Amino acid sequence: MALDIYVNTGTSDVALGASGAEFVEVDTTNDYLIFSDGNDTVKDGEPIPSSSQLNSAAPVLTGVEQTIDSYFLADNSAGILKQIDNMGAGNYRYVMAFDFDAATVSEPTLEVWDDSDLDSIDSVSLGSGTASSSWFRGVTTTDSLPGAGWTGSRLAGSSDGNFLWLNNQNGALTGADTLYCQIRVTIPASQVDGGAEAPVIAIKYATI
Repeated sequence: MALDIYVNTGTSDVALGASGAEFVEVDTTNDYLIFSDGNDTVKDGEPIPSSSQLNSAAPVLTGVEQTIDSYFLADNSAGILKQIDNMGAGNYRYVMAFDFDAATVSEPTLEVWDDSDLDSIDSVSLGSGTASSSWFRGVTTTDSLPGAGWTGSRLAGSSDGNFLWLNNQNGALTGADTLYCQIRVTIPASQVDGGAEAPVIAIKYATI
């Protein structure tokens, strides 16, 4: 079976494949997500930024909790940034799409880890080993909107409550289906040191 992952780069909150939908398929080998405050260099349609350009567009730590405003797909095949307008704290349902072409044995889950080994959450943005302190928050939107002011789950590793059941705990997929979620990054007021973070988002499921 195959899983294709898409992000909604349009402003319309519509499902994958619907009229007016503007989803871009993610190349999971070469593409990646960028979380930023954005500026004239780090914005929709601009070339993929260098590390120094990313630093210039990073949020300024002020001792106040802040949720990241701008989310981008670094689309390596096109060589540009594509803004994911509806990703973040907004009440949007169709943001990240996980398109399965067949049934699964287990319910697909979304987890966030330090790296591709998928065995640690020691980085600062994942709570320095404490999942409940992760900056990453997510909510499954397969069946409904997240709601205004949604809280979601702190995402870090695979401990109970710190990952997403993408089928809303309805179990394994019985056939081809598309699942959805919304994600945001919130930096706590206590964070005083800046730095580069590159966590890995993993989708786990068992197949027949």
